[in-house]
Amino acid sequence: MPGEPRLERSLSLRGAVALNMLDMIGVGPFITLPLILAAMGGPQAMLGWILGAGLALCDGLVWAELGAAMPEAGGSYAFLRRIYGGRDGKGQAGRFLAFLYVFQLSFSAPLSAASGCIGLSQYGTYVFPSLGGHTAARMLHVGGFRAGIAVGPATGLAIAALLVVVFLLYRGLTDLRFATAAMWCSVMALMTWIVLTGAVRGHLSQAFAFPPGAFHLTPAFFLGLGSAMMFATYDYWGYYNITFLGAEVKDAARTVPRAILISIALVAAIYLAMNISVLAVLPWQGLVGAQNEDARRAVISRFMEVAYGPRVGPALGRVAAGLVMMTAFSGVFSLLLGYSRIPYAAARDGNYFRVFGKLHRKGFPNVSLLMLGAAAICFCFFSLADVIAALVVLRILLQFLMQHAGVIYLRRTQPEMKRPFRIWLYPLPPLVAIAGFLYILVERPHFLREIAGAGAVLAVGTAIYLVREWVQRAGGGMSPDPSG
Repeated sequence: MPGEPRLERSLSLRGAVALNMLDMIGVGPFITLPLILAAMGGPQAMLGWILGAGLALCDGLVWAELGAAMPEAGGSYAFLRRIYGGRDGKGQAGRFLAFLYVFQLSFSAPLSAASGCIGLSQYGTYVFPSLGGHTAARMLHVGGFRAGIAVGPATGLAIAALLVVVFLLYRGLTDLRFATAAMWCSVMALMTWIVLTGAVRGHLSQAFAFPPGAFHLTPAFFLGLGSAMMFATYDYWGYYNITFLGAEVKDAARTVPRAILISIALVAAIYLAMNISVLAVLPWQGLVGAQNEDARRAVISRFMEVAYGPRVGPALGRVAAGLVMMTAFSGVFSLLLGYSRIPYAAARDGNYFRVFGKLHRKGFPNVSLLMLGAAAICFCFFSLADVIAALVVLRILLQFLMQHAGVIYLRRTQPEMKRPFRIWLYPLPPLVAIAGFLYILVERPHFLREIAGAGAVLAVGTAIYLVREWVQRAGGGMSPDPSG
């Protein structure tokens, strides 16, 4: 309609790479490094980072082809609708799978935001130890599903961080350029400091002090590798964030693939260098053992303490904790910016609840942003490990596998489609990505319980879709007007 707010193409390659890297780095590597080490029982856990980078590259090539061919708001929503809905994107299979993707995103996006804020609060307790006290913890049981829940001052800090993110995002994308650049600089400063500290004050041989039998290919090795890759995959995810903002990218056919591949290469190098630097200073045995919980919860701060000694180490540890908190905040900022566009795109298409299709007068989807932020606040009460596991399983089952099979299906059914970027070594990358994600799903403890949880989301989403379709047909066969 004339005068109606529209998404503006204002995002350059530099801004796209910055947003991707903010989403990728976030708080992930600063909270999962001890979890990855514990999964494999030593520094051989670096294999999880390396294989995770290979999996990210294979997956990123799929996103690059689809994002360049369909640079629209919503990313995967637009992809699934076109892949399975025919050339016009209106087929029932495409509508159903696209709806299902957006429905699971209503859980997985807030889970991702909550994980960043929970990690932020962990480092907050290092700076302000009183935040770690007076915490009530319980185990929630719903059928066969169980999850840890905690309520305390640290939970309040996580929620406060989310509220500030939503407040800052409550404006148009053009207004956020300075904030994005400042956040990216703070993230790069922290990573550079960590790597240089390890190089100057660490012992490289210590980083490669593998325990006996570290690489014996036993069932326990593969089980640990599956868990390590799950956490590494969580740390790498975010390189596709730019596809959710496809309608706001300049020269999207060239910018989207470049932003995805550049961000994967840079972050993979940063993660590996950071991992080696930390282990060159901190013996891995102290991070794997059950003792010294504080060191594992704020591993980068402990790293600075040991590296710089008792005189200045504690002060620098607090500075590092503050920078990690800023990095976590930046990651949540980036991912909520991108994910808020997806329910909006689906609602505008008449394939999701129409309230999500509203745009603020400044040209951003304010209702979608507020809804995802509110759900993320609820997930801040859950334990970090449970949040990460639920997030990874949901996305693999109800997004990534559908998309990887879909890019092969699309090549067969719509060969004439313009593809400014084509997957290198096709069809090997999507096939490798499918195999890698399936391995992560099944080669871990309790995977059946987590898959059952994803199945429950699938069942509820399917029921809601069928009811909506029946109501729309009974009302005359028309999809609801998303602007109403």
